[in-house]
Amino acid sequence: MKLAFGADHAGFELKNHLAGVARDLGHEVLDLGTHSPDSVDYPDFAEAVGRAVLDGRADLGVVLCSNGVGISITANKMPGIRCALCHTSWGAARARQHVNANVLALGAWEIGRGVAEDILRAFLANEFEGGRHERRLAKLHDVERRGIAAEAPNA
Repeated sequence: MKLAFGADHAGFELKNHLAGVARDLGHEVLDLGTHSPDSVDYPDFAEAVGRAVLDGRADLGVVLCSNGVGISITANKMPGIRCALCHTSWGAARARQHVNANVLALGAWEIGRGVAEDILRAFLANEFEGGRHERRLAKLHDVERRGIAAEAPNA
């Protein structure tokens, strides 16, 4: 599987670590930055990872910032991205199984390396279950389409 990773300065170190874990698990890694601990803006990296997933350069994405909130909100602004901010491996597994999450967000200053590794492994080890979740995912897509259609030009 090909994974796109992106992080701001707060997530830089953990991004690098998790990219190494992903490689050790046999996955191909697309590192979209940041490439230093210098201050940068998380929306740039959320968008880069989202675009990589949407255009097929990556199967899944992983984004990190200090608490994961800003970068996950930004990623979820992109139609077709279902970014899940996870703090547990159980939540990561459910995100894949129930909503077919295609991007994982983590708060680098909220969880340690071991927990982050467990979350990443659970995210990668699970797949969308379909079934009753397909109906819910279709409704999610309907909400997304209505939101795009209602978007005000000056919003």
